[in-house]
Amino acid sequence: MPRRVAILTPFAPPSVRGNAVTVARVAQGLGERGVELQVWDLSAKTEATIEAEIEAYRPALIHAFHAYRTGPLALRMARRVAIPLVVTLTGTDANHDLVEAERAAGARLVLEGAARLTAFHQSIVDRVAATLPDVRGRLVVVPQSVRLPTSESFDLQTRWPLPPRSVLFVFPAGLRAVKNPAFPLAPLGRLVPAFPEIRLLYVGPVLDPRVGEGLGRELASLPWARHIGAVRHAQIASLLSQADVVLNCSISEGGMANSVLEALSLGRAVLASDIEGNRSLIDNGSTGLLFRDETEFERRVVQLVQDPALRERLGQAGCDLVARRFPSAREIDGYCDVYRELVPASV
Repeated sequence: MPRRVAILTPFAPPSVRGNAVTVARVAQGLGERGVELQVWDLSAKTEATIEAEIEAYRPALIHAFHAYRTGPLALRMARRVAIPLVVTLTGTDANHDLVEAERAAGARLVLEGAARLTAFHQSIVDRVAATLPDVRGRLVVVPQSVRLPTSESFDLQTRWPLPPRSVLFVFPAGLRAVKNPAFPLAPLGRLVPAFPEIRLLYVGPVLDPRVGEGLGRELASLPWARHIGAVRHAQIASLLSQADVVLNCSISEGGMANSVLEALSLGRAVLASDIEGNRSLIDNGSTGLLFRDETEFERRVVQLVQDPALRERLGQAGCDLVARRFPSAREIDGYCDVYRELVPASV
């Protein structure tokens, strides 16, 4: 193992954003393997402060999560002190930043300058390599895992009292356009008169004020749906365990969503948009259900509301999948292997 690793992230705990959850889990796992590391949160300190602190820390390797947000600083630092840079592609950097005109040049410079690029799934590797063929040889798949703290319970009945025999759909995500939070409202609204037991709960911070305000206006007239804001990650296991179905309506994902992995690990039925990132975890009809449009979403919801045994079967299959294919050891092994390739053991 390298003597010291500097990890850069757009967000770190107490933020509950996906990058923060991923980095906290990875840092904990690496620390348990004896890797000495320090995490720098770009949302908490200035770049100048971070640069000075990293130089003083004298790492043997820099590991940046999210190419566009942390990559430029990480690449600049890696070149200044002549050490390898590892970049983990976390979602919007591969799916959007790499191809959108105003961000593509910066993102591509980072990918071209990194010694290794890691992705959560082969679909992200293929997408990046199609855009930048020269980096394919430096792309490595390191699947995510789940490490859910269970130290705190979440009192849902106090926050939103539910009537008996409710069927609770939970949408766990920060509110921004890529998560498509308004999508369930119209199809569920058409179903509620026939299935008044349906309830929809949004859990997560408002990351895009326009998206949050728009959703808030729609929810104001819907007694069967509510947004309760951010919930501490230590309470997520308790909250998701009270869901009947967990929703993911994303337009894109970075190979696999933390929220879907967490829901599956807890044995919850998952209903997710039919995109590459969700197909990496959801085998339609086996480990969850997928939908392509509102009509298919409605049909899947009716199945899930009417058939508790289906929810149970999907949840158990998803739980088995995570335990079998996405254990924490596999994720940490992946990063340790990348580090060993780049830094001699004596460094």
